[in-house]
Amino acid sequence: MKGDGRCLKLFLAFSILFLQNVKGGEVGHSHNHSHSLRDAKVTVRCIERERQALLAFKRGLVDEFNHLSSWGSEAEKQDCCRWEGVYCSNQTGHVIQLDLGYSVPEYSFLEYSFQGKMISPKLIELQHLQYLHLTWIDFNGNQIPDFIGSLTNLRHLSLSSCNLGGQIPSSFGNLTQLQHLDLSYNHQLQPENLNWLGNLTQLQNLDLSYNQLQPENLNWLPALSSLTHLDLSGNNLSTVFDWPEAVLNKLPKLVELTLWNCSLPPPPTPILSTTLYKTNSSTSLAYVYLSDNHLTSSIFLWLSNYSTSLVRLYLSNNNLSGFIPDFIGNMSSLVDLDLSDNQIDGANPNSFARLCNLGTLSLQRNHLSGQLSKFVQLLPRCAQNSLVDLDLSENVLKGSLNNLTSFSSLTRMNLSANQLSGKIPESIGQMSQLDFIDFSKNSLEGVVSETHFSKLSNLRYLDLSYNSLVLKFHSDWVPPFQLFEIYLASCKVGPLFPKWLQTQNDSFKLDISNAGISDILPSWFWSNFRNAEVINLSQNLIRGIFTNLTVEFRYSPELHLSSNQIEGPIPSTLSQASYLDLSNNKISRSLSFLCASADMILAYLNLSSNSFAGELPDCWSHLENLVMLDLSNNAFSGKIPMTIGSLFQMQTLKLRSNRFVGELPSSLKNCTSLEVIDLGDNKLSGPIPTWLGVSFKNLVILMFSTNHFNGSMPSQLCHLTHIKIMDFSMNNISGSIPKCLNNLTTLAQKGNPSLSSTHLYGGSMGNESIAPTNYDDDASFIWKGRMQTYKSTLGLVKRIDLSSNRLTGEIPSEITHLVGLISLNLSRNQLTGQITPEIGNLESLDSLDLSRNQIDGRIPTSLARIDRLSFLDLSYNNLSGEIPTGTQLQSFDPLDYAENPLLCGPPLKKMCVNQNEPTDLSNEEDKDEFITLGFYISMGIGFAAGFWGVCGTLIFNRSWRYAYFKFLNNLNDWLYVRIALIKRQLKLAYA
Repeated sequence: MKGDGRCLKLFLAFSILFLQNVKGGEVGHSHNHSHSLRDAKVTVRCIERERQALLAFKRGLVDEFNHLSSWGSEAEKQDCCRWEGVYCSNQTGHVIQLDLGYSVPEYSFLEYSFQGKMISPKLIELQHLQYLHLTWIDFNGNQIPDFIGSLTNLRHLSLSSCNLGGQIPSSFGNLTQLQHLDLSYNHQLQPENLNWLGNLTQLQNLDLSYNQLQPENLNWLPALSSLTHLDLSGNNLSTVFDWPEAVLNKLPKLVELTLWNCSLPPPPTPILSTTLYKTNSSTSLAYVYLSDNHLTSSIFLWLSNYSTSLVRLYLSNNNLSGFIPDFIGNMSSLVDLDLSDNQIDGANPNSFARLCNLGTLSLQRNHLSGQLSKFVQLLPRCAQNSLVDLDLSENVLKGSLNNLTSFSSLTRMNLSANQLSGKIPESIGQMSQLDFIDFSKNSLEGVVSETHFSKLSNLRYLDLSYNSLVLKFHSDWVPPFQLFEIYLASCKVGPLFPKWLQTQNDSFKLDISNAGISDILPSWFWSNFRNAEVINLSQNLIRGIFTNLTVEFRYSPELHLSSNQIEGPIPSTLSQASYLDLSNNKISRSLSFLCASADMILAYLNLSSNSFAGELPDCWSHLENLVMLDLSNNAFSGKIPMTIGSLFQMQTLKLRSNRFVGELPSSLKNCTSLEVIDLGDNKLSGPIPTWLGVSFKNLVILMFSTNHFNGSMPSQLCHLTHIKIMDFSMNNISGSIPKCLNNLTTLAQKGNPSLSSTHLYGGSMGNESIAPTNYDDDASFIWKGRMQTYKSTLGLVKRIDLSSNRLTGEIPSEITHLVGLISLNLSRNQLTGQITPEIGNLESLDSLDLSRNQIDGRIPTSLARIDRLSFLDLSYNNLSGEIPTGTQLQSFDPLDYAENPLLCGPPLKKMCVNQNEPTDLSNEEDKDEFITLGFYISMGIGFAAGFWGVCGTLIFNRSWRYAYFKFLNNLNDWLYVRIALIKRQLKLAYA
């Protein structure tokens, strides 16, 4: 009997082992398990109907990269269990896993792995499928097929980043064994409802992020009693005001809550805090991610019940205000706390009291004020060995950097963009765990020496830029660190080039701009920084030439070398750069380095203000990735080559102040991405092309000043609806000003949302990828009589300059619709007629110049309404009458009204005849006055002559007087008789 018992136990053990393998042991949730299935010996070939279903699924994909080369009907490919991404059960041979997806890409410009025409309905034959992962397949907005809800054995379903659209099938409610659901990054999905979620009673991980779902409520959530992970990120929950009740109080097993960017409203504040806690509330909630919502400080009340379980709390970019409450200080398990990008003013004495496990504290971009030392004293002493990341940047903290060394475990310390002052304490050099230091954009001063870095062997990131620091190291100093990123802009590093940089072999970002270096660029520099992605040596006095520069860069670097004294030709090696700024140097000779390679990644090229001469090379087709080209202020000559029209991605073209001749190349119209064109101060000729207004729909700046363009202004220019600056001054343009200028819609709007003119470029370029990069345009033009350059405020400048041409006709009244104009210059033309009475509509005008024309009539009274006007020139015209009275127009210099012979009134010395009669500014239009001083004089003379000619004769001549009165008596008798006869006749007629 004992033997029989042992056999029974052995049989039961094998049975349990078999059931475990069949029921739950087939599909893992990691790639490691997938590989173990692949490596196992498959003894059972795949089932035929499932093989045919997989082949039908393949036919619905466009496999451009031949990822599914192992899939086929050939003899050697019959066993589908050996196909790429297909995994079968070792016991049954059924397909249990289909994994053709990829993880979310690191860069958004990564291409899709497949192009999907459709998800084949034959996939329903895979009834034993437990794991379906199709991430990053482009299904071109197709709808999720309803049959997926019939794959009831699914534990894991991922259709993330598949460009799916339409509605989420309600049949998903049949997937009762589902543990992981990921439909994220499908921005077009719209569920009919979310009722199906209530059936997923065994669900453990739910991810519906980035789907723009808009549920009315979350009442379905309590049915998911096994839920441990909930992710609804990217969906609109702005109307779900009771979301904490549904999420925090009804999911007892919830461990991780992610509601990032959901437009969450502030939760209601309960009357009694005890009403917050329900019996079903989770006791294991550890990870809470609620960043990028509309939450207020009331959220702290809802989270206060989890003081013993919370490990990570992310509340960045919300509307939190006031002081950090004591609730936070009771969260003894908290490791990561992120309250950045809010309006927090400070902390209470107990805000961090019991955070003994605190590792990361992020409070950047808040309103923290007061002394830094007092804030540091609030941090828990028990966390001195645990706190590794402290970020208090972009606040208004003051004081010195003392009292930080007690946190000996700090690896990352960011205190940038505050109001800190004083010296950097040498004790910083004893914090041996530091690998990140950022003290930039403060008011620190004093000397930084080797002592400050004595034990910082782990340091990888150093930013001391934009302070008043002086770096003094011995010439033979060897730092204990290898820095990846070095930022010392505007610090005193020179005058000699820092030799200690020769020891930094792994740096990929270096900025020592405006560092007072007046030395020759050392020969070792380029080879030492061949792995760098960014090198900025601008705004120094670095001398020398690029001699024997043959280094091969590992990446396509950004090279900022402007405003130095570099001479000689540019070596072909620099054509490897993606960004090259050599402006404001002494570089000469040709641009032959641009022709060195037929496959260039160069996207930004600024060679302005150098000593280049000769004609441009004709190899611009090599630079198909070029976005910005600036060759201004050189001595280039000849015609602009036709191949410049092959720069299809170009957004900025600046060739100002050279000696280019001839007409604009017609190929330029192919560069439809252009937003800035500056060809001013050259010798270009010919008519203004009509295609300027047709090809460049996004054009913002157009400057053709100081050339030899002729002909009339084409009406097609009115199609430039985004234009802000239009400058055709100092040419030979004739004809009239187009009346359609009111179509320039950007100029017809007041204000501007951005101060600068910023361009963004990057992504996949050729065989390489460039991280997204931006640059700001600048522009130089005559403003109020002086040449000015604008960059940081260029976006605010809206101007039209048509001065110094041969324009005729009247100023079109349509120009007064451009209410956003800041400057209008029509001077030095042959314009006639009157100034339009509606000129006062241009209320944003700061500068108006109509001088040296043939304009006549009176100055409109509405001009006095423009209270922002600070520059006015109406001189050398035929204006007449009194200058309208107003504080603005009388404040200008008399020279601004000079050479208008018929103009009078202040500020001119010539007074008007009736100078005491005020001008009525309430009249919006000028009128030709009929009643004048001459009229009154004539009326007086006429009255006197008539009165004395009649009455005087009767008074002094008796015979005439008797005759006059006799005439009156006879007239009276005659009238009496006539009236009596008429009455009698009327009576007889009616009798």
